[in-house]
Amino acid sequence: MKGVLLVNLGSPDSTKTKDVRKYLDEFLMDERVLDMSYWKRFLLVKGIILNTRPQKSGAAYKKIWWKEGSPLVVISERFTEKLSPKLDIPIALGMRYGSMSIKKGIQELHDKGVSEILMIPLYPHYAMSSYETVVVKAEEVQKSKFPNITIESLPVFYNEPNYIKVMADNIQNHLNGFDFDHLLFSYHGIPERHILKSDTTKSHCKIDKSCCETPSEAHKTCYRHQCFETTKKIVKLLDLEGKTYSNSFQSRLLKDPWLKPYTDFEFERLAKEGIKNLAVVTPAFVADCLETLEEIAMEGKNQFQEAGGKDYKHIPCINDNDDWVEVVANWIKNWQSQKLETV
Repeated sequence: MKGVLLVNLGSPDSTKTKDVRKYLDEFLMDERVLDMSYWKRFLLVKGIILNTRPQKSGAAYKKIWWKEGSPLVVISERFTEKLSPKLDIPIALGMRYGSMSIKKGIQELHDKGVSEILMIPLYPHYAMSSYETVVVKAEEVQKSKFPNITIESLPVFYNEPNYIKVMADNIQNHLNGFDFDHLLFSYHGIPERHILKSDTTKSHCKIDKSCCETPSEAHKTCYRHQCFETTKKIVKLLDLEGKTYSNSFQSRLLKDPWLKPYTDFEFERLAKEGIKNLAVVTPAFVADCLETLEEIAMEGKNQFQEAGGKDYKHIPCINDNDDWVEVVANWIKNWQSQKLETV
């Protein structure tokens, strides 16, 4: 019997410091998030970060927390509830980090008699700290706990036409009535070294102006290239003649070089260069979360306006948009018909 497992990032169980600390511990001890030796990671996370960051992160979560719980989890649950009636096979939801684990999701499907799973990591782009860690974790759980279950992962969908159309329509709908001067595509940031580590050719990626434009096998796992491609395809559908747009990367950690330009720097630069009405979209996320609701919608607005900007528009993620639900339902039906290669 076939079944589907949706997987997103995850969330603390509450905004309490102890719950945020537990969540950050699991997240930051992931070797694909902080890619350093175990002991160096252990000393940094356990000895420094977990003694200072949980309280600050908890305060940020409090700003965006909903009555029902974590926005990311609530939105993912709503999406799953909308998707389920469109399918004739079981569907479960899991998270890479937190109590709503991948193991629990697989167990739920196993208990319903599922032996063949399509896992859908809800990340449009490939990165070792997002898509890759979900796939690796699921494989570990499957081998150790569910040896009789097979798991196939949906490929990243950063350039899939139906996803791009849903993104473009969502942006257009939220821009109606807002006369923007500039549209900023703010993607989740990752360290530059992650780009180099993910280069399957071990030679193509230079993180310069040309490598992402030059065709290469490396692009299958290049987060930077895939982000730029998403922007290009959305901009083409939106026909943004006469309007300006650009890319940036948010959410840096530690002092290592991360993908540039940095979103917080861009808020100030754009305002000082005369942009008065700024719209911001976050295509690396399919569901709104701390990074979109607090970092972009709240802090980003303050940064832009304090630097001289005027009107600011945060464009929500596609969340449980009906068209997005329909797109994913069709991907699953294609898989059921053994046509996953067309996704």
